[in-house]
Amino acid sequence: MWVCGALCRARAPAQLGQRRLPESRRRRPASASFSASAEPSRVRALVYGHHGDPAKVVELKNLELAAVGGSDVHVKMLAAPINPSDINMIQGNYGLLPQLPAVGGNEGVGQVVAVGSSVTGVKPGDWVIPANPGLGTWRTEAVFGEEELITVPSDIPLQCAATLGVNPCTAYRMLVDFERLQPGDSVIQNASNSGVGQAVIQIAAALGLRTINVLRDRPDLQKLTDRLKNLGADHIVTEEGLRKPEMKSFFKDVPQPRLALNCVGGKSSTELLRHLAPGGTMVTYGGMAKQPVIASASQLIFKDLKLRGFWLSQWKKDHSPGHVELGQLLAHQVNNILFKWWKEETLAPGD
Repeated sequence: MWVCGALCRARAPAQLGQRRLPESRRRRPASASFSASAEPSRVRALVYGHHGDPAKVVELKNLELAAVGGSDVHVKMLAAPINPSDINMIQGNYGLLPQLPAVGGNEGVGQVVAVGSSVTGVKPGDWVIPANPGLGTWRTEAVFGEEELITVPSDIPLQCAATLGVNPCTAYRMLVDFERLQPGDSVIQNASNSGVGQAVIQIAAALGLRTINVLRDRPDLQKLTDRLKNLGADHIVTEEGLRKPEMKSFFKDVPQPRLALNCVGGKSSTELLRHLAPGGTMVTYGGMAKQPVIASASQLIFKDLKLRGFWLSQWKKDHSPGHVELGQLLAHQVNNILFKWWKEETLAPGD
């Protein structure tokens, strides 16, 4: 799902009176104030003042666009997706929560309109994405600090640019950080139709890795299977098929995976563990089933399986004294890997 086009067409309801946060509570120089003004500096945004059900707490509001300071960048948002993490953040169930009131949206791509006098890293016309979550991308335009933005190529599909900063980077780091995989090795994953899942398929194909992609059964399974194979998927299996005895014959021809990527939890993650090669690793980066990950004692003792977790925001904090420089390098590295696929395909919404 996408936000920015709808914002441009929407009309904001009656606004609150002018209100500015005290200087001590402003999260960044780019913070906007609520405004009833009809002046040209007004922009539309989806704002929540407290945590709860997004359908009840998110409101379309008019914001006053902040003046562009010396190190600031005026950005017009071009596209912004709606991700599960966006919903979790609004609900208050995420590892990072912005100061309230906040504009929703962690991802998106915008075009630079103007820059401050001391800005050197971006120029008008550049495409930019957030360097870190919590920036608030569900708005028509905003003024951000230069350090909060990463430049991306403007010759990739718009939807790919808008989703480059989180899902593909998550996929890449999980593929390279936990097991020393070589071309020909296998990776198994659930939620294979998710944004991360599709990025895993494409990056793995570029790295010469085989993917075993688990999907929920559905009426349009063949259509989805064809689409994922067009992205580079090697094998597609349903959750039900993964539990069948025939999988033993399957792994006579396909190497047992040394890496499993879990976004679901519950029974689905248990099945991933069951098919991991001895000494393999399962990395959990989501919990869509809202059920715990369960591993048997025998899997840990006799197969020496490893259970790990991954969160891109924490990875950036742990690996870089300069988050923006690292984020820019990572985004460009992933973009280079995926470029040949992105000329033909776009990442679809999550499963």
